[in-house]
Amino acid sequence: IHRETRGHVILVTERQEDISGSLGCCGRLLFGISLIFPVFLFPIAIFVCVKIVKEYERAVIFRLGRIADKKPKGPGIFFVLPCTDTFVKVDLRTVSFDIPPQEILTKDSVTVSVDGVVYFRVYCPISAVANVSNAHSSTRLLAQTTLRNVLGTKNLAELLSDREGISHNMQESLDEATDPWGIKVERVEIKDVKLPHQLQRAMAAEAEASREARAKVIATEGEMNASRALKEASLVIAGSPSGLQLRYLQTLTTIAAEKNSTIIFPLPMDMVSHFMQRK
Repeated sequence: IHRETRGHVILVTERQEDISGSLGCCGRLLFGISLIFPVFLFPIAIFVCVKIVKEYERAVIFRLGRIADKKPKGPGIFFVLPCTDTFVKVDLRTVSFDIPPQEILTKDSVTVSVDGVVYFRVYCPISAVANVSNAHSSTRLLAQTTLRNVLGTKNLAELLSDREGISHNMQESLDEATDPWGIKVERVEIKDVKLPHQLQRAMAAEAEASREARAKVIATEGEMNASRALKEASLVIAGSPSGLQLRYLQTLTTIAAEKNSTIIFPLPMDMVSHFMQRK
């Protein structure tokens, strides 16, 4: 048994060993007859009795309907007896499949369509053959129901932001459920989350309003900082009357550098007020 196998799978294998230990009188008779055929038909029997499995495959042999050995055969060459032995090949490579899009109602009553991908492999061929009729198909169906069950306990914000945690929870649930079948779920990934169009527009409007609010706050903070800087500059200029005239000249230099046909001369307010008083 593989080291990752849990207690209940070990009990199943022990039960299979007890079953395969006794064939009964008729079973022994048929077994003896099946041994005679390869002896008399030796050249031809080689093509019937000799089987080959690849490096990534294992063969589970059934003798008179019972598992013949406590461990699968392979890789390489193994022998089967005609008429009494049958075998099933099991692929040990990692298999991936897509979970079809599932319409799921989240915890906050939002309908979304979610699909994903699952990676799994068979680590115990005997359990994969004896404990479930079709391990791959059963795993696919179980992945769909597990996706619905896990995402039904999450709200929309968690579904969009915590995909890694959701994938980890699904992987643990699937691995625990498929362990009696001799299957190890290696990885589960959420591929895409599709939202209704009305919800997409509402979320886009909410995000736009949030950005506009932040822009207004930033602009207000900029105006506040600029007014403070202007206040400090006015205090400096007030302490030196000639500084205002230098500022005027600097402004004229900046305007003239741009090759403008019109030049504006700023006048001090005290001169304008003097003319206004004479009128």
